Amino acid sequence: MTDEEKNGLIFEKLLDESVRIHGHLCPGQVLGVRMSMFGLGKAGIADPRGKDRKSIMVYVEIDRCATDAIQSVTGCSLGKRTLKFMDYGKMAATFVNLGKRDAGTNRFRGVRVLAKEESRKTAMNYFPGIGDKYQRQTAAYKVMPDDELFAWREVLVEIPEEDMPGRPLQRIECGKCGEHVQDRREIRTGGKPLCRACAGGAYYEELR
Repeated sequence: MTDEEKNGLIFEKLLDESVRIHGHLCPGQVLGVRMSMFGLGKAGIADPRGKDRKSIMVYVEIDRCATDAIQSVTGCSLGKRTLKFMDYGKMAATFVNLGKRDAGTNRFRGVRVLAKEESRKTAMNYFPGIGDKYQRQTAAYKVMPDDELFAWREVLVEIPEEDMPGRPLQRIECGKCGEHVQDRREIRTGGKPLCRACAGGAYYEELR
C-alpha cells in the first residue's frame, strides 16, 4: 500500500468519526479534517490524541462546521483548555506545538492554516456530473491538492500562563456580585476585583 493510499484511509476514518460527532457530512467537515491533517503535519504533531496530546493547542477563528471537525481530529477541546476560540469569522486555525517554546518566553511556534477563498470556485471544476453545488463541493474537497485548498504560515503565539492547560491558577471573589472568577479573568476597578459581567461586559440581562 502506498503512502497516498494509507493517508486516504486515515482521512476516511477521521472523516467518519467527525461526521458521527457533528451529525452530518458537509463541505465544512471535509475541510476541517483536511485542515487538521495538514496543520498537524506542518506543526510536527504526529499523534495529537496519543503521545503528543500534551503538546498541542489549537486556535480556531470561526464557529462553523469545520471547527467540530478540528476538535474531533485533534482531540482538543474547551474543557481541556487546548481549544481556543478567536471570533474572527475566518475559516482558519492555528496549530500550536507546545513542545516548541522560545526559551525564556511564553511564545510557542505553530502553523496558521487558512482555507483559500478561491477554493470554493475551484471546487466547481471537479465532478461536473454532480448537480448539487454542496455535494460537488464536498466531493471536490476530498481530492483537491493541499495547495489548492490552503494557504499557511509559520507563526509565533504568545500564550499567557493563565491560558495554559492545568489547574486554575487562582480564584477571586467579585467585589460586587460575590461570584468567583478563575484564571485572572477579573477586572480591577478602583483597586476592587470585578467579574467581567459586573464590570459592564455581560452578555445577558437579569430578569428581576
